[in-house]
Amino acid sequence: MLRALVVLLIVVNALFFGWTRGWLDSIVGIKANGDHEPERLARQLHPELIQLLGPQAAAALQQRTCLELGPLDSDAAVQAAQAALERGGVPASARSTQTIDQPGVWVVATIKLTSKDFEARKEETYKRMHIDYQPLTGPADELPSLVLGRYASAAAANEALDGFSQRALKGLRVLQLQAANKHFSIQVAQADGAMQARLKGLKDPALAAGFKACAAPNAPAGTAASAASAP
Repeated sequence: MLRALVVLLIVVNALFFGWTRGWLDSIVGIKANGDHEPERLARQLHPELIQLLGPQAAAALQQRTCLELGPLDSDAAVQAAQAALERGGVPASARSTQTIDQPGVWVVATIKLTSKDFEARKEETYKRMHIDYQPLTGPADELPSLVLGRYASAAAANEALDGFSQRALKGLRVLQLQAANKHFSIQVAQADGAMQARLKGLKDPALAAGFKACAAPNAPAGTAASAASAP
């Protein structure tokens, strides 16, 4: 009995000694040295790429800004971009879709000017009456022609045409240059430094428009309306 106990103690001590040396780690599943260096360091991938950030760099990563992708012209383009962002690791909770209403553009323009002499006489009349004008840039089959005003609706353009008619100006008409439509954008309103770098690195064709700083609220619609009403 005593002999068996001595043999057992020798075996236990031998096993313990082997475990402390790490010889039995793969057998018992418990590492003698725990999950510490140097084993953990040995498992690093490309440790040379790790860089310590100074206080200013760390603060820059924490700064948040609003970025948007667009304009996107259709629901299909929005869905493709959303799918690309999902694949790129940008969660749905971090982004939102914005709708931009773009008004149409109507102009009061002269009839097609069939000769240089006719055009020169029109320009002389408008200069004498202090009426601003500019060459029409499209559509091609209406050129050459002069534009006397741009408007955001057909009603406003026709009202302006009536005003020109009351001043005894003839040979004018209303042309629609652009129909009212909608555009879309995808915003990431709170993009920190890491998110900004991720968005910049996405190369999917659906994101070809690229992310840029968000426009001020209502800026697209206001800009379009101003441009439409300018002479």
